[in-house]
Amino acid sequence: MMKKYGIIAILILVIAAFVIVPLLKENGGETEDTLMAKFDLPGSLIQVKYGQNTPIKFRIPEGLVKVELIYNDSIFETWNNPKEQIRTVAMQTNYYGVGTRPLVLRSTFQDQTVLENSCNIRVVSDIVPEKLLAKIVKEYPHSKENYTQGFEFDGNQLYEGTGDPGQLGKTLVGPVSLQTGTFSEPKNGLDATYFGEGITVLGDLVYQVTWQNSRCFFYDKKTMQLKGDFNYVGQGWGLCNDGKSIIMSDGSERITFRDPKSFQATKFIEVYDNLGPRTQLNELEYIDGKIYANVYTTSIVLVIEPTTGRVLEEIDASELVLRGKNGGDVLNGIAHNKLSNKTYMTGKYWTKTFEVQFQK
Repeated sequence: MMKKYGIIAILILVIAAFVIVPLLKENGGETEDTLMAKFDLPGSLIQVKYGQNTPIKFRIPEGLVKVELIYNDSIFETWNNPKEQIRTVAMQTNYYGVGTRPLVLRSTFQDQTVLENSCNIRVVSDIVPEKLLAKIVKEYPHSKENYTQGFEFDGNQLYEGTGDPGQLGKTLVGPVSLQTGTFSEPKNGLDATYFGEGITVLGDLVYQVTWQNSRCFFYDKKTMQLKGDFNYVGQGWGLCNDGKSIIMSDGSERITFRDPKSFQATKFIEVYDNLGPRTQLNELEYIDGKIYANVYTTSIVLVIEPTTGRVLEEIDASELVLRGKNGGDVLNGIAHNKLSNKTYMTGKYWTKTFEVQFQK
């Protein structure tokens, strides 16, 4: 009988350990939680339009040494030795362009303990993108061997970079003839371990990123000899440049601006229209101060404001797909000749390149 009571006592202790102790910890956490500054908002994600001021309400308890309101890792406002209060701050949403960014309330206690309460602000564009059509002006041949990943003019010379879906060592980069659609000499290539992606020509160099190798190769544009390479984090999809920075897509809604001398990121934008993020951004072109981006697997090209990430226009290139694909793959390739002010488009394994105009 004593053994039976002993077993029951042990079971009670075990239950207490698994039930009562966690409850005590939870209560302790709640007590600590009430001592920090906290947002008073309907949810953890707030969606607003670009340029719209949005009220951010939060509660500051007694006893804090400092409270900081931090937006996108930058301190927006600081309160030293604040009194207990409920406060509302009007947040301006045009500081960093469109996109989703963190908003943090950081509380510093007397013993220098720091606790944070956070939410996210999603800023969508205030512009409904204008719908345009890509209309064919003239046709040119394009090599069906070219899985086009990059397409860009340097002066009157067209350059192309290709990928290698079959892993056969067919990634190429170099000058191509608009009249024949084939590579000219000199050109260069990568072995089958690399899948070539976007290219851009800046100064005396041709830059070429790779899909999953996180490496950018750069070549002398006259000899196409390999001069070196850079490492980066993540995938490489499209490239273009604005004359100062290399601009790179990675398949998401993010576009990164990079220093051409180091390939280090200097800033980024997120691409949003009035409804939300636009992902799958692929081959890029910089035309008259705007970024043009192929949307992978679609016949759509987005025209993007580089300072904010807002989508200004959406171009439907379905006519090009119908007339140029011929058993090939998706639309991918925009090249603008600044000297002639003409724009050309093609696709992966397409048989044609088109001079186009964008019309309403």
